[in-house]
Amino acid sequence: MRLLDADCCGTLHILGIKKENGVKTIQMNLIGTEMIVNTDIDIDIADRKKLLQCIPHTPAMMNSKGKQQKHNTGVYFHKVPVNPFTDTCTVDFKKAEDLGYFKLDILNVNVYDSIQSIEELDELLAMEPMWELLEHEDVVKKCFHIHNHFPVVKKMKPKSVDQLAAVLAVIRPAKRYLLDKSWDQVMQEVWIKPAGDEYYFKKAHAHAYALAIVLQLNMMVKENHSSLKD
Repeated sequence: MRLLDADCCGTLHILGIKKENGVKTIQMNLIGTEMIVNTDIDIDIADRKKLLQCIPHTPAMMNSKGKQQKHNTGVYFHKVPVNPFTDTCTVDFKKAEDLGYFKLDILNVNVYDSIQSIEELDELLAMEPMWELLEHEDVVKKCFHIHNHFPVVKKMKPKSVDQLAAVLAVIRPAKRYLLDKSWDQVMQEVWIKPAGDEYYFKKAHAHAYALAIVLQLNMMVKENHSSLKD
């Protein structure tokens, strides 16, 4: 199975796996994509195990404090050197990237548990969210990636996907200095790669996760409207 045939960065949202007439079909949607030089893709899925049972793969390997261990999320869907004892790649994932190996990070994300179809996903993503919901701590606590960062969200008050993506980046250590800056300065500097080793968020990842939060906000509104009708 060939997932992508271009250099891109974003998040591939997989809704589920259907089996019909003996044929398995993976329902997926790629959002937050952006053409760049290096490939870096996350796959957010409701059940990681089910996906990997359908696709031949090799888990990535990471060196941690001198010990080799299985990467928490990274896998390869193409041929890589394999350790016969651990069934993982023999090359550390960072060096493997330099060698041109194509790692995908597959994460369990329960945001999509109640989504029934790609059409429903597209409909929810097309809705303009009620940004004022992010001014309420009880709402933010339910949101992907920002649930523990209400003070930052409240202070920055994002009003667009671009600004919400920037909030996700400012939460990370490398860009935390931008918290008290104007939006103009934030947007000028937030996507510049830091010179040091401090953890930071890439633009395409931040945008993809911002869209996941938009999805959650719109699902909350939709569910509230449904309950009022009932």
